[in-house]
Amino acid sequence: MVDASDMKDFLSAAFAHSQNLISDFVNDKSNLATMEDIIEVMAKTLVAKQKIITCGNGGSMCDAMHFAEELSGRFRKDRPALPAMAICDPSHITCVGNDYGFDQIFARGVEAYANADDVVLGFSTSGNSPNIINALAKAQEIGCFTVAMLGGNGGKLKGACDYELIVPAYTSDRIQEIHGIIIHLLIEGIERKLFADLYQ
Repeated sequence: MVDASDMKDFLSAAFAHSQNLISDFVNDKSNLATMEDIIEVMAKTLVAKQKIITCGNGGSMCDAMHFAEELSGRFRKDRPALPAMAICDPSHITCVGNDYGFDQIFARGVEAYANADDVVLGFSTSGNSPNIINALAKAQEIGCFTVAMLGGNGGKLKGACDYELIVPAYTSDRIQEIHGIIIHLLIEGIERKLFADLYQ
């Protein structure tokens, strides 16, 4: 049984760690510049009636779904729906996993749904997930813009996409916490580009 003072110390240290990681990410000004570029590309993609496709594993699939649903649905205020989708249909995943292997579940979805000049956004906290690597490679074959949300040192995906954001942490929970902040800021940035009147 953990006593109350030890639990408070644990909680305080965990919040401090998250704060420090956010500061490290923000203090690297190249991250903010990359986020601006991603917002610009995504906004132009949506204006051109193209779409954004997302994918990730586990908690990162939840991030991929979260990003897509707040574009197709609603973020803060009412505005037209925007075409974004996550590759997360269980029947697709189990079908492709059974017939082609787990490494192909997202690549096959990209092949099915993506067109040239769409954006494909992949989440991998390690940067080494074969199914995310394959999905982004397939997206590049098709002629999509590719964006990777990564952690640690970026893994195998570092430098492999048009744009990347790397959270300087080495546990999935801390990385995903900051990915969550980033996706909300990307969504708000897109809205500010496309629906400036919402933020007057």
